Amino acid sequence: MGLALGLLLAAWCSAAHAQQFITVASTTSTEQSGLFRHILPGFTKATGVEVRVVATGTGQALDIGRRGDADVVFVHDEAAEQAFVAEGHGIGRRRVMYNDFIVVGPRADPARAAGNDIVAALQRIAHAHAPFVSRGDRSGTHAAELRLWKMAGVDPRQATGAWYRETGSGMGPTLNTASGMNAYALSDRGTWLAFRNRGELAVLIQGDRRLFNQYGVMLVNPAKHAHVKKDMGQAFIDWLVSAQGQAAIARYRIDGEQLFFPNAGS
Repeated sequence: MGLALGLLLAAWCSAAHAQQFITVASTTSTEQSGLFRHILPGFTKATGVEVRVVATGTGQALDIGRRGDADVVFVHDEAAEQAFVAEGHGIGRRRVMYNDFIVVGPRADPARAAGNDIVAALQRIAHAHAPFVSRGDRSGTHAAELRLWKMAGVDPRQATGAWYRETGSGMGPTLNTASGMNAYALSDRGTWLAFRNRGELAVLIQGDRRLFNQYGVMLVNPAKHAHVKKDMGQAFIDWLVSAQGQAAIARYRIDGEQLFFPNAGS
C-alpha cells in the first residue's frame, strides 16, 4: 500500500505541475520575430508558469479570447482591443511595447514608392499596378494595411488587374510570397528583421508616424469563462509590464538592432 500511495502521490504531483501553464493568444509577429523565445524563459524561471502560445492574426487571437480558449490575449490592433474590452471579453488592457510597420519591395522600386510618406507610396503602387502582397487574414498588420489604403483613397480589393494578392496567412509566409513575386508588402519591422529569405526585397517606406505599431495585453474575462487561469494570467501581464519584463523586451535584438520598444509606463 505504501508503494501504491507513493506512486499515486507522484502522479498527482506530476499532474499538478503540468497544470502550471497558461495559454496566450498572440500575433504571428511576436512569435515569428523570435521575441517569445527570448522573453518567455525569464517569466517561467521567475514564476514556474509555462506559457503556451497560439500565434495567429490579431483578429483570430481575439476570437480565441472571445471563446475562452486562452487566458491572455497579446496583440496589436488598438481599436479592436478596445472593442474586445468594451464588449466584456477582456479586462485590464495594458500597453506593453511598440515598433513600426514598413513597406518592403523590390530594390528596383518600379512604382517609385520609396520614401517616408506611406499614403503617397501606396498611391504610386496602385497607379503602377505594381505587385503587392497582403496578408488578408484579419491580423493587426492587415487591419493597419486596410486603414492605410483607405487614407490613400484606394480600395485594392476592388481594383482591376491581378496586382493585389491576398495570402490569407501570417507575416512570414506573406513575406515569402512577396520575395518569390518580387512584390511590395506591408510588414511589421520585427518579423522583417528576423526574415532571411529576402531575395531582392528591401525596406523602401519607413519613418511615417502613421506606421506606428502599438502592442497591448489583456486578461480574458474570467467572469465570462470561469476556467480562465486568472492568477497566472495576471502574473504574466504584471511581469510583461514590470521593470524586469520591459527590460527583457528591450534586450531583444537581431544583428544589433532592437525589435521592440517597451512603453508600459506611457
